[in-house]
Amino acid sequence: MPEKLDPNNLTGPQKAAIFLITMGEEFTAEVYKYLSEEEIKRIGIEMAKLDYIPAEVVRRVLEEANVESRELLADITVPTDEFLEESLLKAYGEKGKEIFEEIRQELGPKVFEKLRKLDPKTIASFLKNEHPQTIAIILVHLDPEKAAAILDLLPDQVRSDVFLRIALLDKVDPEIIEEINQALEDELAQMGGTFSRKLGGVEKAAEILNNVGRELEEKIIESVEESNPQLAEEIKKHMFTFEDFLKVDDAAIMSILKEISTDDLKLALKTAPEELKEKFFRNMSERAAQMLKEDLEIMGPVRLRDVEQAQQAIIKVAKRLEAEGKIILGGRGEDVFV
Repeated sequence: MPEKLDPNNLTGPQKAAIFLITMGEEFTAEVYKYLSEEEIKRIGIEMAKLDYIPAEVVRRVLEEANVESRELLADITVPTDEFLEESLLKAYGEKGKEIFEEIRQELGPKVFEKLRKLDPKTIASFLKNEHPQTIAIILVHLDPEKAAAILDLLPDQVRSDVFLRIALLDKVDPEIIEEINQALEDELAQMGGTFSRKLGGVEKAAEILNNVGRELEEKIIESVEESNPQLAEEIKKHMFTFEDFLKVDDAAIMSILKEISTDDLKLALKTAPEELKEKFFRNMSERAAQMLKEDLEIMGPVRLRDVEQAQQAIIKVAKRLEAEGKIILGGRGEDVFV
């Protein structure tokens, strides 16, 4: 079953991919001519991940683009590989074929796409007997949120080893990818690229770590610090925690507040330092800030897990807005830009 798209939580490239698929090959081919190759690849990667788009998602994307959507609009099931390749060929001819191949290589073999559609528990169970390097290569091909959930389900020692390998991963020989592909295909049946490419690294490791709970995050970082202190420091510099909102400008905080629920914010601020609470309060209306302060004062004990989930939900919204180019966040220890 394909992963369900959330109309309230789409990234910029996802919206662009859905919009172009809805508008058809000819229109898409014309749009490509006004985009850079890098922009086309980012949109193409999201396009290639789609095989089913609910009508509500299509309607929301078209409305945001100021295109009239009619009630007869239906769910879309489309062979996106074919759509992507054909639209690129119409726009660029043979060069379009090269761009298509690069997008396919970035996504990895088809078996990785099958894994993307499985739930984390199934994937973790499937990978439990694999070598940590194989698990690392597979996880960097998955969305960070799913990779984090799988990481959480692995045994402690395996988890630390896998995470360390993700952070150190740079380029992988295509023959190794193909071997993994074949082995996974064989295993899935029972229950190629032409150049090396960058897969994991510090940024990918930090992105995955941003999606696990605070306790697990600290445990993994401590483990990495023991074996490679310098690497641990680099990873921490690329991470974004809830406390890092202190370094985010007020305009960005106001944009984030428009996109999050009051319930999430109330829970998220339960354990936040006073300075951070005040930052959020001053970017709200006086009445809303006063109501939130009163709610926090009378709030009883809550589970730490619920607080962390609320904080992660807000970070996820902030990351989406950053991906759409609407705000700038940065990571822990990064320079501030003005």
